[in-house]
Amino acid sequence: MLLSDLQTKDIINVKDGNNLGRIIDAKIDNTGKIIYFVSEPKKLMRRVTRGGDVSFNFEKIKKIGEDVILVDLS
Repeated sequence: MLLSDLQTKDIINVKDGNNLGRIIDAKIDNTGKIIYFVSEPKKLMRRVTRGGDVSFNFEKIKKIGEDVILVDLS
């Protein structure tokens, strides 16, 4: 799967059901391994919450579906 494929999916936190937006960036180390992803909240959520970008690593991903990525951000 390509990073561009992941960028088309909404990210949902399974703990509270919040839509965290979509992946906008990835931090990659010198060996090419992805360290973490960065998602940006949708425009409506940016007005409601004060937080900015959210980052998470592969261990936080619970399921990658056709339309969404489920993450566990406790």
